[in-house]
Amino acid sequence: MYLVILLIGVILFFIYQIFNESGNINPWPEGDNNIPLELVTETNFNKESAAFWQPSSIESLKGSALEAQILYGKDLIAHTAKYLGPKGSVAVISNGMNCQNCHLEAGTKIFGNNYGSVAATFPKFRDRSGSVESVYKRVNDCIERSLNGTALDTASAEMQAIKAYFIFLGKNVEKGTKVKGSGFRDLPFPEHAADPAEGKIVYAAKCASCHMLNGEGIMAASKDEYTYPPLWGRNSFNDAAGLYRISNFAKYIKTNMPLGATHLSTQLTDNEAWNIAAFVNSQPRPHKQTPFDWPDISKKPLDHPFGPYHDGFTERQHKYGPFKPIAEARKRISENKK
Repeated sequence: MYLVILLIGVILFFIYQIFNESGNINPWPEGDNNIPLELVTETNFNKESAAFWQPSSIESLKGSALEAQILYGKDLIAHTAKYLGPKGSVAVISNGMNCQNCHLEAGTKIFGNNYGSVAATFPKFRDRSGSVESVYKRVNDCIERSLNGTALDTASAEMQAIKAYFIFLGKNVEKGTKVKGSGFRDLPFPEHAADPAEGKIVYAAKCASCHMLNGEGIMAASKDEYTYPPLWGRNSFNDAAGLYRISNFAKYIKTNMPLGATHLSTQLTDNEAWNIAAFVNSQPRPHKQTPFDWPDISKKPLDHPFGPYHDGFTERQHKYGPFKPIAEARKRISENKK
């Protein structure tokens, strides 16, 4: 009799555990609720979390049915060009740079443009397109802009592996949460315009040893990807990429460059970061036609370098600053509309 009661108790306990844990399953942003069991986890990061996001350990995948796909997704981020670059083994659709050149440490570095919030926040509305975007569009925007390439088939093994990797990285993030340490760390606008001439001097002293004086970068010994990516020229990101906005580029290099810098140990002053960004983005690079970007021009960021604008300032000031007068003017325009 006691054995029967004990057995019933064990069964009820396991039933409770199953239903209790089911509330922690985060649906993939594409609307697919059939999350593989290997990705079900307890939520560790939500909107109230004070800690910086940390990805789950790759070691936790050992023996999983999804291990190979997720590791392939990670390798596609870290070594994109080997698969999709000019000498790509899968397709030739990009410029030879890797996703990791902009999304550091395979998209896991704090304030290194990481992927910690991707699975939790997509699909989402973005002002640039004026529409709700899937994660597939976001990936292909990066390929077409930052890698100056052509879109990847969304049904391909490569896109699905990247998707699986994003899910894995965000499996401990509650839906709708932008985790601490994602994106870039804020950097105050300077009082004056950023100075490309000053940036050239700092670039030569602190950046050229890896990226070269002419910005061409350094190829790996394998000749199928870059060890240090080109910052301008025909093999670099085009002028529709997010890093072509100097606020994004300045934030990025402030906490990540030169090599070895982190948000806890920066190596550049704020002015140096702004000026280097201005110099790099004053150099020639591929142009991409984007006639459908920013359908509502009032939503363009302060430093979007291409008109038209609704605030009366020039393209040059929108590109290099000073930005505070633009911000103040936009505030007045917004208040007058109320």
